[in-house]
Amino acid sequence: MDEVEKALYAHVQSRFPYVTEAASHLLDAGGKRFRPLLVLLAAEAGEHPESDEVVTAACVVEVTHVGSLYHDDVMDEAELRRGSPSANARWDNLVAILTGDFLFAKSSELTATLGADAVRIQAETFSRLVEGQILETVTPGPDEDALAHYLEVVAGKTGSLIATSARYGARFGGTSAEVEKALAAYGEIVGSAFQLSDDIIDIASDSEESGKTPGTDLREGVPTLPVIMAQRSTDPADARLLELLASDLTDDAAHAETLALLRAHPAMDEARAYVLERTTEAKALLDVLPAGPVRDALEAFADAVATRSS
Repeated sequence: MDEVEKALYAHVQSRFPYVTEAASHLLDAGGKRFRPLLVLLAAEAGEHPESDEVVTAACVVEVTHVGSLYHDDVMDEAELRRGSPSANARWDNLVAILTGDFLFAKSSELTATLGADAVRIQAETFSRLVEGQILETVTPGPDEDALAHYLEVVAGKTGSLIATSARYGARFGGTSAEVEKALAAYGEIVGSAFQLSDDIIDIASDSEESGKTPGTDLREGVPTLPVIMAQRSTDPADARLLELLASDLTDDAAHAETLALLRAHPAMDEARAYVLERTTEAKALLDVLPAGPVRDALEAFADAVATRSS
């Protein structure tokens, strides 16, 4: 991870200091480096986990992810990211959007060094990521299942890149095709569970704990797992919460009241249970690996996702 961290900064350099500063802004803010860590862990299942291609692939997925954060913050009008001012708050939306584009270009340059097949995988992944972002702006129709729609959003905007992280690690670490396929499926589930646990944290935690402004999606009217589960309630006691969830929550008082009601609602525990179920499903896919430290680490990785939201 130390090697990846150093390489990340080298890969976001520009000829122009201003561009380098903007592109490094969210790297400087830190982050869990969840995706490159998964690349490295998955590579341990192969014959040559320390290959240069593994490190490059780890940088590809993180640079892609960080680029998407610049766009996310513009869409969410977020003021904080990882406890620091978002790029759009520090500069403006134009700089944030173009910096995200610059990072996507850098990730593409890096992917090209991994070969044509990696370029195809990256293109397919990015297509799914953007589809998920677009789908998030679409309200499900009256005959559509709101939860199923949202899970499609999550699978695209988050699960796809984390699936590719596991796939790249397996591929460039030298595993069999069977292991690569299983780890990609594992990554898709863990990735979706990661986003769903973020949904829970966004409501349950304050800004000091999460490094983000609490209830950002709620304020923007973006439904998330606990909200959708709460909206299924037929309990008359939830009438006020349901009324608020159907209203404009840009008002600070209404937003604060909604957050308080959601935090006390059974939907929060229901959402946590769902995340636990998904991580159990992901761990079952690891049966393709022999018992030992690699499998143990990947199981622990899935468990860490689930316990984040506990």
